[in-house]
Parts: sequence; structure tokens; C-alpha cells
Amino acid sequence: MSIYTVYEPPPRARESAPDPERFVFVRDGFSAWAFLLAPLWMLRHRLWLAFVGYVIIVVALSLGLPAIGVPATLANVVTALVSLLVGLEAATLRRFKLTRRGWRNVGIVVGDDLESAERRFFDAWMNKSRLDNPSVNAEPRSSSPVAGVPMARRMSSDVLGLFPQPGVPR
Repeated sequence: MSIYTVYEPPPRARESAPDPERFVFVRDGFSAWAFLLAPLWMLRHRLWLAFVGYVIIVVALSLGLPAIGVPATLANVVTALVSLLVGLEAATLRRFKLTRRGWRNVGIVVGDDLESAERRFFDAWMNKSRLDNPSVNAEPRSSSPVAGVPMARRMSSDVLGLFPQPGVPR
């Protein structure tokens, strides 16, 4: 299962609520494409500052390491380590860019893939908006995990775990 950070875009002109189509899900973890093709990956995600920083570091390493007498093999290892660092921090670079542009972090969601994470997040988001707006019908939908379970069973007073109800003798 993957962990995704969800970002809500800043509102556009004449927009009362955020458009769910514009939400961005950033997967946490290692990015193989960012490791293998770091500059192209940065350009694809429009990470201009990270791209400029990467180019400066790689050029400095390619010119500086041979100038101080470092063997070419070690210089290649150092360049591979820089690419590894980009692969490990790819999600952080994307989150930094989104935050800098005014996007809000609205949550974290876990899913097998991007589609299931989106489904899980928007299902919870819609349920929350229903609770915030009591005029909307608050019955659980068929995709909800409690749909089809009788209300009496969902609201049972049985104690689970080590947290008894207050006022009950031990």
C-alpha cells in the first residue's frame, strides 16, 4: 500500500468551492523515474528551482572532482548518489513546490494505487461535507464500509478494548 499526501489548489476567481479535478495526490516513497532520469523528471513536474539546483550541483561535481584528482569511477559514484538522493526526495520536492505556490495540504490517504487512494479520500471528503451540511441526506452510500449495517448495531454501547464507559463499575 502506498501513502499519498493530498493537496488542494488555491481557489480560482469566481470559484466558491475547490474543484476536485484539480486536487493533487503526491505518492510518498522512492521514485525510480526521478532516480533514473532526474533532470527530465524535474522538467516534467515543472520543478524549475530543483532543476537549476541539480544542474549546478552536477556541473560543479563534474568539473570539481577531476580538478582535485578524484578518479573517474569515484566521480561517477558521486553523481549516482546525487541521483539516488533525488529519487529518495522526489515527493518532498513536489510537496515543497505545491506549498510554495499556495496549495493546501488537506490530508493523507493510503491506497493500493492512485485510483483507490482517490476513491477513499473523496468518499471521506464527501461524508465530511455531509456532516458539515445537515440539510444533505446523511445516509451512508453503498461504497461506505458501514452501509447495510443496521443503525442499532453501529451505535452499540459495547466496550471495545481497555476504554470502559464513564460511571460504569469496574
